[in-house]
Amino acid sequence: MKELSELTFPENLRYAESHEWISPGGSPVRIGISDYAQDQLGDVVYVELPEAGKTLAKGAPFGSVESVKAVSELYLPVAGKVVETNAALADSPELVNKAPYGEGWMIAIEPANPEEVDALLTSQAYREKLKG
Repeated sequence: MKELSELTFPENLRYAESHEWISPGGSPVRIGISDYAQDQLGDVVYVELPEAGKTLAKGAPFGSVESVKAVSELYLPVAGKVVETNAALADSPELVNKAPYGEGWMIAIEPANPEEVDALLTSQAYREKLKG
């Protein structure tokens, strides 16, 4: 595992305490897991995601990530309707490790309450929480 100082947390994203990130500023918004989360999991071997069209509540599980170490649930940082899933992860789950903020994104949703996005942690606040 990497030191916290070696991990990246883009400032243009918002973060949930459950280690998911969300891209603010529009609709739909993309969601994935943070560099910290993928580093803790180790090599990702399988990603299970919901079907498009599903509406989920804030905090509801929306899928899971299986790594060589464990299976971890994914939680929706804001309520919304799933409009797209990253189909590339079915054949290449390692994208979550290689590019958690890029090609490793997981789902795109239309937020039910866009204000919920702004209430999530900033990059700096998330980093401070991890130092905890």
